[in-house]
Amino acid sequence: MKQYGLAARERIKSKRDFENIYQSGTTIQSSDKKIKAIYVVETDNLQPGVQVAVAISKRAGGAVWRNRFKRLIRESYRLNKTRLVDYCVEKKQTAKVIFSTGTLNQKNYGSLRLKTVMPGMIEVMEGIKRLI
Repeated sequence: MKQYGLAARERIKSKRDFENIYQSGTTIQSSDKKIKAIYVVETDNLQPGVQVAVAISKRAGGAVWRNRFKRLIRESYRLNKTRLVDYCVEKKQTAKVIFSTGTLNQKNYGSLRLKTVMPGMIEVMEGIKRLI
């Protein structure tokens, strides 16, 4: 696994995984409520680590805004993933996480920047690490 990459095996793709996470997952939000995450931890996996996905409702904004938000979320995760991945590997667990918007939408935040998203992402990832 690359240190700063986001390989295909690190992404959640199957519909079954999405349904499982939404049904039995735990939700956590950043303190400013801009970003939230739903996660599930599995202990009986052969390959410990973290799998991620980004899901955004159409009510959050237009397609261009939603795609930019997804790119920024993936980038901020990619830059800070070693904190969470190393912890899960050490505990021999697999965490499956779906990131989405909390109160962030196009009406409130017309132009997104990485500095808007990054603190919330770090806080959510640290919260997941504490709760695992």
